[in-house]
Amino acid sequence: MEGISDQPFRSICRSYGSAASVTEFINCNDILKGTNYYERKIAFIEEERPIGFQIYGNSAEQILSAALKLELNQPDFIDINLGCSVRRVANHGSGARLLDKPEGVGQIILMLVKHLHIPVTAKIRLGKDKHHLNYLEIAKILIDSGAAAIAVHARTRQDNWQDKSNWNAIAEIKNLSSIPVIGNGDIKLTEDIDQMISQTGCDAVMIGRAALGNPWIFSRIRKDELSQPEIIQMIQAHWSKMIDFYGFEVGAQNFRKHLKAYLSAPQFQNLDLKTIIQAGDPLTAIDKQIKNR
Repeated sequence: MEGISDQPFRSICRSYGSAASVTEFINCNDILKGTNYYERKIAFIEEERPIGFQIYGNSAEQILSAALKLELNQPDFIDINLGCSVRRVANHGSGARLLDKPEGVGQIILMLVKHLHIPVTAKIRLGKDKHHLNYLEIAKILIDSGAAAIAVHARTRQDNWQDKSNWNAIAEIKNLSSIPVIGNGDIKLTEDIDQMISQTGCDAVMIGRAALGNPWIFSRIRKDELSQPEIIQMIQAHWSKMIDFYGFEVGAQNFRKHLKAYLSAPQFQNLDLKTIIQAGDPLTAIDKQIKNR
């Protein structure tokens, strides 16, 4: 998740039980041009392993060149994004748009597997739209080309986040797969984890948006059962990591989306969230509002 799954957030999720981490996705062009910001995206600590670098591009040659450069930073695997539906990515032939050309997907994976010394994984969607579903074809190509695992976001490129995920598609892919299948989509509560595994038979579950403001989900702890001080303690820890990693100005700006998610809990429903989120020091703003209630 771009702008969310950075090193501070991933390390918190790992401390609460996440089994593996994947970086924010990175444009292969930025890697090859050596732009400064991508190095921050691939920063990780040893405690995060296994850690995968996720990249996106629109040609096998471009993706291979970027992956070879990233391999020098010693990730545990390279993950290819075949699932992003955002226009600025898909409209340039990357992300989920690559699913329109299955033979190209096979070429990408074959080249990576041949030249890299670490596993190659991929995250896919189900196809262009509900009338053009090719997830079984894509999954078979990935398997035959040597991919080490497949993460399945159970929506199409045209679906939005409100559309229900098709977990039956994950089950279909698992039934034909000889490699691990990771289910993704509509994991919102701790009980959804077991339900997806039971319904699909998938080997693991990928949690994305549901972890924003809720790293406790990896420990099977319900956020709505936590006390206000427990959540504030997490906010303090996350805030400190962000400032240490980015510096105050950038860290404070990047922390706002996390802070909004933490404070969305019913435990904070009577606080002025807008004022807190815009404050330079959110912890002081939270403390002040709680004392003045």
